[in-house]
Amino acid sequence: MPEAPAYYADGPEALVVSLAMRGDKDAFSELVRRRQVSVRNLFRRFSNSPELADDMSQRVFLKTWQKIRQLKQPDRFGGWLKRIAVNEWIDYQRKHGGIAMTELDDVQLRAPSVSASEAIDLDAALAALPEPVRLCIVLSYHEHLSHGEIAELTGMRLGTIKSHIRRGSELLRELLREYGGSV
Repeated sequence: MPEAPAYYADGPEALVVSLAMRGDKDAFSELVRRRQVSVRNLFRRFSNSPELADDMSQRVFLKTWQKIRQLKQPDRFGGWLKRIAVNEWIDYQRKHGGIAMTELDDVQLRAPSVSASEAIDLDAALAALPEPVRLCIVLSYHEHLSHGEIAELTGMRLGTIKSHIRRGSELLRELLREYGGSV
């Protein structure tokens, strides 16, 4: 995407969003510049794959451009973009054999067979979690969403989310303790 004029970089996001909503491609380029790293990092944490993260980010920004005129409040662009990203991830998982979001209560958490050397960092430990658990953990701890917000985004039951976060956090602590001592 071409670089937006320099004056967009200094503008408040709500103004830039408003311009993009009117079809200003330069304004949208600025929004992509501002948000692409966080969207890509979200997908990298979901997938542990830089290549998939790049592909999913492109999908999200394409869909965002196609739907930006539907946004009702420009100052809520960040949350709206995050919702598009999470929905794209859930759709991707459903299409590629991921766990159906309606069956998440039956997910069994057990420590994966990874050595401490394989659990070198948090991303490796996250990758060891079952898909729906990783989704909840990333949205809670990385994106700082409440349990209620995660339920609204994913369609999961609140009790399922709480269980995934609690048990997933315990498993992460266990994996990371094996790697580096105390957590």
